[in-house]
Amino acid sequence: MNAYKQIIQEGLWKNNPALVQLLGLCPLLAVTNTVINGLGLGLATIITLVASNGLISLLRNQIPDEARLPVFVMIIASIVTIIELSMNAWFHELYLILGIFIPLIVTNCSIIARAEAFAARNSVGPSLLDGLMMGIGFTAVLVVLGGMRELIGQGTLLSQAYLMFGEAARGLTITVIEDYRGFLLALLPPGAFIGLGLIVALKNVIDVKLENRQVKAAPIDAEAETAAG
Repeated sequence: MNAYKQIIQEGLWKNNPALVQLLGLCPLLAVTNTVINGLGLGLATIITLVASNGLISLLRNQIPDEARLPVFVMIIASIVTIIELSMNAWFHELYLILGIFIPLIVTNCSIIARAEAFAARNSVGPSLLDGLMMGIGFTAVLVVLGGMRELIGQGTLLSQAYLMFGEAARGLTITVIEDYRGFLLALLPPGAFIGLGLIVALKNVIDVKLENRQVKAAPIDAEAETAAG
């Protein structure tokens, strides 16, 4: 149980691919100008991570070491192709917006890294959980960054929600700031870098505070153990 808890903590926080490993930054910075764009790419990445981790873990004993990386890339590329064709069929407008960044999931270093570092060395269950948690961690950063940029850039949240949830979701758009003229920098690439930098800085501040709290609590725990002994 502790092993699964550690996998969850690593994927969501301690080893988050976007905030700690700083992998997959190209799509992360390019498409996160709205919440929906970030969510769309994030869900595609989650499916890719879970499916590729599961297949690679299942086949790990049959894959020769000298052909390991090419086989990993072929498996990931096959999964991404299925996702790309599915999005083109059922989410065509969103697919057009995300464009080249859907097929570029194949080259996302975080996916190949998890295949090599985890799925190729562990059983199917932990590998599936690792892919899911890493994917959720990456998607959370996509959505938060997309929300920041959308809110500051155009004063809304969940703009164009119908692209993912259908025509019934047209009313989901939240106008936070009425008659807002917008802030173009937030929607441009420099705004993505600034936003991601702020998120990384916030995580580092939280980590330092948690570490300091643990350090302060350690002597108290030691004294309690001594008294009990």
